[in-house]
Amino acid sequence: MIDLGDWNEPLAPLFTDERYKKIREFLKYEYSHFTVYPDMYDIFNCFRYTPYAGVKAVLLGQDPYHEPGQAHGLCFSVREGVPKPPSLENIFKELHSDLGFPPPASGDLTQWARQGVLLMNTALTVRAHRANSHADCGWSWFTDAVISLLSREKSGLVFLLWGGNARKKRALIDASKHLVLECAHPSPLSAYNGFFGCRHFSKTNAYLAARGVSPIDWDLG
Repeated sequence: MIDLGDWNEPLAPLFTDERYKKIREFLKYEYSHFTVYPDMYDIFNCFRYTPYAGVKAVLLGQDPYHEPGQAHGLCFSVREGVPKPPSLENIFKELHSDLGFPPPASGDLTQWARQGVLLMNTALTVRAHRANSHADCGWSWFTDAVISLLSREKSGLVFLLWGGNARKKRALIDASKHLVLECAHPSPLSAYNGFFGCRHFSKTNAYLAARGVSPIDWDLG
């Protein structure tokens, strides 16, 4: 049994579902025959770093980085010492524009996760060098269920939907109970189509503060 702290109880119905068992069988084959990211022990890091009771915001990515040394179970994040991918560089540019924080030396977003930002990809694994290669293995069912759970059981969360893949999840979120912020993906291919200037970092904190919730310290410097 995977121990995910206070996520164990809310996620128990998913881990006992036949659909999750099929994901497990798929992953056993993939990890034994190919290079898969992240490391199998890091697949559920987004839940380990952000306790269920402490979720304030949900940032949705697509699938993990698919080049060596990048993915570690938190969307858009890379561990300290790993060069920042272009999308992450653009996230830090928008952060600087919005709140004035200089781009940090490290691309590790663990500090955000520990403050209540659930950094979840819509697919939790990927085969090396093949973007979206695990998109159809069942992860979309699993992560959709997590989004629906959070929308149903909590109130006052901020959902950050960056890019077409994430924006498709809007229908799962009760916008009468939560703030849903949408924009283009931070990828260099689309960042100028609405990601730059979205000011989602300050909007998130304004919403949390208005509800009496401590804001996120986005400064990683």
